[in-house]
Amino acid sequence: MVLEEFCDVAVIGAGHAGCEAALASARLGCKTIIFTVSVDSIAMMPCNPNIGGSSKGHLVREIDALGGEMGKNIDKTFIQSKMLNSSKGPAVHSLRAQADKQNYSRTMRQTLENTENLTIKQAEVSDIVMENGVVTAVKTVSGATYHCKAAIICTGTYLRARCLFGNVINPTGPNGLMSATHLTASLKENGIELRRFKTGTPARIDGRTVDYSKMVEQFGDERVVPFSFTTDPETVQKEQVSCWLTYTNEETHKIIRDNLDRSPLFSGVIEGTGPRYCPSIEDKVVKFPDKDRHQLFLEPEGLYTNEMYIGGMSSSLPEDVQHAMIHTVPGLEHASVVRNAYAIEYDCVDALKLKHTLEFKDYGGLFAAGQFNGSSGYEEAAAQGIIAGINASLKLHGKDQLVLDRSQAYIGVLIDDLVTKESLEPYRMMTSRAEYRLVLRQDNADLRLTEIGHDIGLISDERYSAFLVKKAAIASEVDRLKNTFVGGSAPVQALLASYDSAPLNNRISLADLINRQELDYDKIAPIDPDRPTLPLDVVEEAVILVKYEGYISRQEKQIEQFKKLENKKLRQDFDYTQIKGLRKEAAQKLNLVRPASVGQASRISGVSPADISVLLVFFKMT
Repeated sequence: MVLEEFCDVAVIGAGHAGCEAALASARLGCKTIIFTVSVDSIAMMPCNPNIGGSSKGHLVREIDALGGEMGKNIDKTFIQSKMLNSSKGPAVHSLRAQADKQNYSRTMRQTLENTENLTIKQAEVSDIVMENGVVTAVKTVSGATYHCKAAIICTGTYLRARCLFGNVINPTGPNGLMSATHLTASLKENGIELRRFKTGTPARIDGRTVDYSKMVEQFGDERVVPFSFTTDPETVQKEQVSCWLTYTNEETHKIIRDNLDRSPLFSGVIEGTGPRYCPSIEDKVVKFPDKDRHQLFLEPEGLYTNEMYIGGMSSSLPEDVQHAMIHTVPGLEHASVVRNAYAIEYDCVDALKLKHTLEFKDYGGLFAAGQFNGSSGYEEAAAQGIIAGINASLKLHGKDQLVLDRSQAYIGVLIDDLVTKESLEPYRMMTSRAEYRLVLRQDNADLRLTEIGHDIGLISDERYSAFLVKKAAIASEVDRLKNTFVGGSAPVQALLASYDSAPLNNRISLADLINRQELDYDKIAPIDPDRPTLPLDVVEEAVILVKYEGYISRQEKQIEQFKKLENKKLRQDFDYTQIKGLRKEAAQKLNLVRPASVGQASRISGVSPADISVLLVFFKMT
């Protein structure tokens, strides 16, 4: 007999997207099964051993504010932490932490294993069963059937994967693990078109064979800021490991150029499209011939291994070429290679086929998240995973599903870009993609999203109460700074003079003093004797709101205009070729994407402002 089981939600894949999807679904009361080709690969980091980074740190903070796990997990398992862009404005500050990658995976697995309503199954899903366009079950290679009401595809880079370097082609997933070879056929049989993308990873070397004296040591922050809003900052103050900076040189580049004909990337062996913003070293050498060197970062893979990751040197060149070019790098002349670099190709979907909820437009109960949707990166995957898990659960409970728009979260920008703008290469989140980034800072992710997480049911009442206390404290301190005035007394004038700040002729608020470029909250402490003792995050938020009030106010007005077009909803089944005066290209693109609103329609490539005006007139929305 064939095994049959029942669940509410089936999650296919246990990478960063699958973990967040399964946890969200299970925590919201749905009986959930998460399938993985190997239990040992749960939350694996097959590429860079870190979480966060520019814009990606924003995503992790937002996942946490909604009730996700990634921020908590990296706080438990990091070995170095750094706030990036700290010399710039707060809109682009972003946390980045080196992980002990084995411990990260092990700790996330432990969380999954001890979550109520959640079961882990080591099995390859081979079929998705549909009835009348609605998911009813998934089947595994062994023939077992798991009846479900919703399924979430989170296959990452495993689907029909193959790894390549030189003329070596291995039909495996990342790190030599088994690829998922059967599901593609089932998806195509159900009418789901797939495309081929590729990514890559650098070689790993033995840290004992590195000459660190030829490199620049990179330290973590003196005061570590946690990712999760629930982590006590004192618990993450610990001794950190160092990373190291070195560079390629002309000798490195010559070896690469001399062997380009042996690279599957340039010989045509690789079919998939790679990520623009994370190119291989051979790609960089070809595209930037004027550069005589490229940065390389040596990053430890963990506390209990000597393996080091060479950030910035992903490649698919042959083994002998990889060894030769690595040995030209200062500090790596005698490096022993533990694992060769490789490129990996995999099947993924055109995300234009998805709604903002991450459910397929044409297949009820079928959701998708992560690299299967054409994105790249652990953080982008996890962000989609939590939204897909939330929405699968909300759908089954008969509740309105969650859609975050571009003015609410980086997650909203990420998903809107994926489902609106055709991605011809793996999509990577960047701060420049968020037009409202001044109000979408990583520091205020909890202020933006905790209430939503609580309403959904992922944020506990206890955490929500603590959030309300913090929110009130911020408002109170902003009010105090704006309404506490100082005059031209001798102590005040002396303090101002010590910082070459203009003397006072009239009374002025503490907020106005903080806004002076040469002053800040800490510097005016001596003339602010009634200042309350507040947590650092409360002070940080209050100061940002005071210092950037004008800019924030201006952006909030822009958001009001944005919302007007977002609130003008469009029918999903409308045929735009019926509209006279609409350009043919615009009608084709609108029929392809089937936008949910006029706002979304305005962001589709090939739809002009004039086309939007025609839409507004036709639907009498002016």
